Amino acid sequence: MSRKHHHFKGAEVSCCVKYFLFGFNIIFWLLGAAFLGIGLWAWAEKGVLSNISSITDLGGFDPVWLFIVVGGVMFILGFAGCIGALRENTALLKFFSVFLGLIFFLELTAGILAFAFKDWIKDQLNFFINNNVKAYRDDIDLQNLIDFAQDYWSCCGAHGPNDWNLNIYFNCTEVNPSRERCGVPFSCCVKDPAEDVLNTQCGYDVRLQVELDQQKYIYTKGCVGQFEKWLQDNLIVVAGIFVGIALLQIFGICLAQNLVSDIKAVKANW
Repeated sequence: MSRKHHHFKGAEVSCCVKYFLFGFNIIFWLLGAAFLGIGLWAWAEKGVLSNISSITDLGGFDPVWLFIVVGGVMFILGFAGCIGALRENTALLKFFSVFLGLIFFLELTAGILAFAFKDWIKDQLNFFINNNVKAYRDDIDLQNLIDFAQDYWSCCGAHGPNDWNLNIYFNCTEVNPSRERCGVPFSCCVKDPAEDVLNTQCGYDVRLQVELDQQKYIYTKGCVGQFEKWLQDNLIVVAGIFVGIALLQIFGICLAQNLVSDIKAVKANW
């Protein structure tokens, strides 16, 4: 009597999910490493790495922190997802999912709070800008960031040019010996298309004039108001970027969880 052999195909890990998640995360990992490298290089150039205590010396915001924090998070997430997918390590994949889910939850919470407490956010933005106006000359990266913001949004100070009285080099007090007294940074100046060479002294003494005359030479609107206007004008683009980032995060979490389920199913058949 012939014996029939029945072959049952057991559960297996999806190669598509595995290598797609691996490729997705290796890009993330490399980007994180690049951000971290740029941040550490910037700190090395400023001598921060040779004197760690100087991190707390800056009164304003050091833009390098953005590269360090964002790069660090991307590097850790990319590493966990990349190695977890390649080695089929459920612990790393779960860490990746939970960490990414936590970031998504924090982003969602921040968005809801920002919408619910608009006035408080606006006050904090005013405080943040004015605090950095005070530290304008203390750090070259901060200086470049403020100059970029004022030039891009065609603004000057948080509420207007007189916010530069908060800075020791630009304030209008009689005891201020600086040549920049009663002036503003060059990034506040209205650009002349006919000028080929940037005039970095265009803001000197400009606040000694009446406001009507100031408008001929510098931007008189504050950066908080201009930023709000920019957000309103570009609301669809900004919302699209945030929704795109959120969908990528959800997609990453789903891929990781799918791979974890496959690995568990395979192990259950051993």
